[in-house]
Amino acid sequence: MFNAVSKDAIKTRRRTLLTLAVAATCLSANLAYAQTWPSKTISLVVPFPAGGTTDVLARALAEPLGKALGQAVIVESKPGAGATLGADYVAKSQPNGYTLLVGAVHHTIATSVYKKLPYDFQKDFAPLTTIALVPNVLVVSSASPAKDVAGLISMAKAATEPMAYGSNGNGTAQHLIGTQFQNLTGVKLLHVPYKGSGPLTVDLLGGQVAMSFDTVTPVLPHIQAGKLRPLAVTTAKRSSALPDVPTLDEAGLKGFNIGTWFGVLAPVGTPKEVQARLSAEMVKIIHSPDFKAQMAKIGAEPVGNSQVEMGKQIADETEKFAKLVKDSNITVE
Repeated sequence: MFNAVSKDAIKTRRRTLLTLAVAATCLSANLAYAQTWPSKTISLVVPFPAGGTTDVLARALAEPLGKALGQAVIVESKPGAGATLGADYVAKSQPNGYTLLVGAVHHTIATSVYKKLPYDFQKDFAPLTTIALVPNVLVVSSASPAKDVAGLISMAKAATEPMAYGSNGNGTAQHLIGTQFQNLTGVKLLHVPYKGSGPLTVDLLGGQVAMSFDTVTPVLPHIQAGKLRPLAVTTAKRSSALPDVPTLDEAGLKGFNIGTWFGVLAPVGTPKEVQARLSAEMVKIIHSPDFKAQMAKIGAEPVGNSQVEMGKQIADETEKFAKLVKDSNITVE
């Protein structure tokens, strides 16, 4: 009996020592890797076409990040399927710190909207930092008879066919906002998904869709040029870029509060030291006066939070949107 117990104890001790040795080796390897990283170009993968808010924010971050790291940082567009194609590409990339995702609130919504995704947004990504928060805005063409939200609702109710609204794709914030707008007003709208803000805005200006709930950034120049008319922002407070435009809550849709955040994530398994370096450099840039000035021009509010804070933000919003998606009965195959 004594010998048996002793043998078990010896086996347990050997396993423990082996585990510690492996952990020490991995830690040593990660530290060595972090000391030589980066040694080549880093890609910021944007899961939307060029011209949208995600693309604009990625490009604003890429140049100063490249200078801080001593390597080129490029923006790579991989649009499609409501931003899930780009996310899947990064999730399956080598976790070496050279391929990063510029993700958004859309990814926390897609988790519940899509019946099956090839990745798990919370398990397959390591959050680095949130770049900015950008309000969404309900806009119509300047040729539209609708002068305010009440007028738009009256038009929609009087129309013989559902009015079309464009979004950045199935399962995106714009899709969910449009659905909530229908639920709270009783109007019927036709959802038209696009691959991103660029093609959506072209069709909005051309009259192919009657309205959109896009983020402020891509539509702001057209608002300033008098080509688009903003009726309301979808967040709880007004946009600093559009201070005279009311919120949907102020326009009568009480409690309406959905905005869009954008942030950077790495594939899970990326060395912790590399994650920490990326996060620290990006936070420093986001809080710099130059970056804040850039964000003010496009109606974005810089954030620059920690990895832990971004992780909590993702978990909280995934849970919140799961309820909204269930209540709205939105599903995508």
